Amino acid sequence: MHIESLKVFCDLIDTRSFSKAATRNFISQSAVSQQIRALEDKFNRRLVERSRGGTMVPTAAGMTFYQGCREIIDRFNSLNEEMKGLGNIVSGQVRVATIYSVGIHELSPALKRFIKSYPQVNVHIEYSRPNKVYEDVINHGIDIGIVAYPTPRSQIDIIPFGNDPLVLVCSPEHDLASKKRIDIKILDGQRFIGFERDIPTRKAVDKILRERGISVEYVMEFDNIETVKRSVEADLGVSIVPRATVQNEVRVGALRAVNFTESFARPIAIIHRKGKIFSAAARKFIEMLTDTQATPA
Repeated sequence: MHIESLKVFCDLIDTRSFSKAATRNFISQSAVSQQIRALEDKFNRRLVERSRGGTMVPTAAGMTFYQGCREIIDRFNSLNEEMKGLGNIVSGQVRVATIYSVGIHELSPALKRFIKSYPQVNVHIEYSRPNKVYEDVINHGIDIGIVAYPTPRSQIDIIPFGNDPLVLVCSPEHDLASKKRIDIKILDGQRFIGFERDIPTRKAVDKILRERGISVEYVMEFDNIETVKRSVEADLGVSIVPRATVQNEVRVGALRAVNFTESFARPIAIIHRKGKIFSAAARKFIEMLTDTQATPA
């Protein structure tokens, strides 16, 4: 059993596609099928099957085999890069999944520094909803995830990445725009623009309001920060968002950010699968993220 066959199998599970697995490994689809059949014959177990919609899915045995193969592939890749790194050159790929607001507004400065410091490393960034980030971390689809309001799970380790203060945002024409600081209770009865209900930041904001007996009128709900901001700019309502996500709009005068008399913050964290074997490139990337956060602005 060659490591190349293990990689083909992992790519098949990752992509759920024989053609994509073939493309990744520069072989034909029939060669992928032959290698999978050889593995199934070796273990006398069916490893993959097709669902009713035609999608390829792993069997229970296939998922067990995948988890083990993924660890072997990750360790082999890490060793390969460490050997290359004996010449003090960090290379390879880092696979990152992040929620949109953190990726655009929190990750960009550190990413620019990393690319400048390690130009031979390819950083692949995916923007996903929170539940997809957790899923990809657990299933070895990515090296690390970056999320807000991290949720402890048995298969995941959490590395704190920082806290972003929450502020009220409104249009410059709104009655609250001239305030420097407000009691959050003043929002009772306000027209409100928020995230969709399954998004952690929305859940956290709802909890803050509920605990203080505040009732707002949700007039719009969105799945991304950019649409929330555009709606607030149009004076369709106010919102509570992380300060870092509105710095550009506040600077050019498109939005006003108002502090609260109480302190509220959105925790951000790096998550990875427990026991994950990181490449030298991934370790350097995590180090730079945490160092950036620890360095005063």
